[in-house]
Amino acid sequence: MTTPATPAHPVVELREVRKEFPGGSVAVDGVSLTVAAGTVFGVVGHSGAGKSTLLRLVNGLEEPTSGSVLLDGRDLAALGERGLRPVRREIGMVFQQFNLFRSRTVLGNVLYPLRLAGLDRAAARARAEETLAFVGLSGHGGRYPEQLSGGQRQRVGIARALATRPKVLLCDEATSALDPQTTGEVLALLRRVNRELGVTILLITHEMEVVRGLCDRVAVMEDGRVVESGEVYDVFARPRHPTTAAFVRSALHSAPQGPLLERLRERHPGRLVTVPVVDGAPAMDALAPLLRGHGVDFAFVHGGVGEVRGRPLGSVTLELRGEEAAVEAVAAGLAAASGTSAAPAASGTSAASVTSIASVAKAGGVR
Repeated sequence: MTTPATPAHPVVELREVRKEFPGGSVAVDGVSLTVAAGTVFGVVGHSGAGKSTLLRLVNGLEEPTSGSVLLDGRDLAALGERGLRPVRREIGMVFQQFNLFRSRTVLGNVLYPLRLAGLDRAAARARAEETLAFVGLSGHGGRYPEQLSGGQRQRVGIARALATRPKVLLCDEATSALDPQTTGEVLALLRRVNRELGVTILLITHEMEVVRGLCDRVAVMEDGRVVESGEVYDVFARPRHPTTAAFVRSALHSAPQGPLLERLRERHPGRLVTVPVVDGAPAMDALAPLLRGHGVDFAFVHGGVGEVRGRPLGSVTLELRGEEAAVEAVAAGLAAASGTSAAPAASGTSAASVTSIASVAKAGGVR
């Protein structure tokens, strides 16, 4: 398939965009985002955060109450309906529930936007078959959507969105209706779309695991606003907003919380500390010297370390055992090595020690 030309400026740009509906409800409130050409940008948030409205603003289905939405440098609101038509051909859309025509074959679904774009029958069929081959559905053109699995139907949806050779692919919860294995396969396909075809992808999701596996940058939305944004690794490693931290915990599962933390406390009466494993904060390298220097024993009680964008990220939770002053010195040393503040001294099974580790796990620090 042909790779679209990459523009020199951002493909998608939102400048202080606000969308207010009749009755006064505000779905998007002062959002500014820049999606660079050739990148994958994720927007994550809970239901009602404003994600879907934001996507409808980008594809021109909604007009902003104020602010500007630019696609390839063009202000969509200034184009008018006639001017929007050719611009929309540069945007592909992938939906959560596939939105395929049940009465059309797989090939017919992919042909549909090509015929609307004015391609002659032979050229449209050749491109549709080429696109189906790209998404791994060669030989499925004569089947109907009801004869396909959910993952295959989403591949048809992606093929249909790619058939017009868009510059931007908008994904609206594209994996939410799929099982974990199929989700992984669809994410791998979207990575190919981005890397091999150079298509810029803007996706919305409520699953931080999708962001972790696919995106270069991410914005976190809450109540119509962007509360945090940045490179995916930086946001995962050092979340600043409580909503972001909650999303990160849902994807990493590395720091103990709630009932699990209580069970660990019951089984391990020493001081519990959670040590982050983060690029540029080598707390684990400081662990052995600190333990030796202060004569403190330890046990690993919980943890999980994976990768985000090819870099290690996670945490390990330890039980520290020894004299209270020595344990506190080790905890303070680990906090300094990880770039966080030392936790208050806590020992035994006191409520203070449980509260301490819970709050630190949220911040990604040491307790």
